[in-house]
Amino acid sequence: MPQKYSVVCEDSLAADIDELAREYGLSEQEVLRQLIENGLECVD
Repeated sequence: MPQKYSVVCEDSLAADIDELAREYGLSEQEVLRQLIENGLECVD
């Protein structure tokens, strides 16, 4: 079952996320999901 999380970040990081979303035609939520997923793969 999917879970929801809340993320609080600085304005500069939020701007980077917004920029990625616009660049790739994704929602901010999808950008965050992909960044987290890829980050976790690097930990493995």
